[in-house]
Amino acid sequence: MTDQTLPPDATPRTAAPLPRPPRRWELLLYGFVRATLAGLCKLLWRIEVVHPERVPAQGPCILAPSHRSYLDTPFLACVTKRRIRFMGKVEMWKYALPGRFFTALGGIPVDRAAADRAALRAAQAALEGGEPLGMFPEGTRRSGPVVEDLQNGVAFLAARLGVPIVPIGIGGSETILGRDRKMPRFNRVVVTVGQPIHPPVREPGASVRRKDVAALTEELRDAVQGLFDEAERSALAR
Repeated sequence: MTDQTLPPDATPRTAAPLPRPPRRWELLLYGFVRATLAGLCKLLWRIEVVHPERVPAQGPCILAPSHRSYLDTPFLACVTKRRIRFMGKVEMWKYALPGRFFTALGGIPVDRAAADRAALRAAQAALEGGEPLGMFPEGTRRSGPVVEDLQNGVAFLAARLGVPIVPIGIGGSETILGRDRKMPRFNRVVVTVGQPIHPPVREPGASVRRKDVAALTEELRDAVQGLFDEAERSALAR
């Protein structure tokens, strides 16, 4: 799962298909894969999700977690039983069979080499269809205690569509499988869900203002930082 700046005039680089309502077998597949991953996360990392009720039970929203490990995507899937639409690097779709599998699970390919208009359209269509969308606002895996350099894709989509952002802190994941580790450790993980952040209301037909996106990004950064700090403390204390 990834995030990009994704301005509205970006040059298309991938052919991300516009989302359609999920088929029943796709929902069943996602439910099976999610339940399996959640079971493994509880068994191996004793994962605890704090305030999962803050994730909207219906309607569109953007889940915006901190990002310190490859395993943050399955950890994020533990916060809700709803099918989360994930944005993933286009290289995951390099081969046909894995690509079809990721698409069936709700994945959206995005080219990280440049702003990707096709991925933006697919993500927007998913939100307009009432689905949750997962995006890492830091854009890529980071290291250390500071949440910084957030990209504006999350805030832009939220402001453009008027959907809430759910900030999330994932504590303990960097020591499990951080940037410099090959084999995972099995310490505790805590995922703390914050109160939804609502973008400013726009007049019908009005364009998204840069200052609103910047202010929303900064509000998100503060929220994710606080939740990440809380989750890290809880993970280390248990």
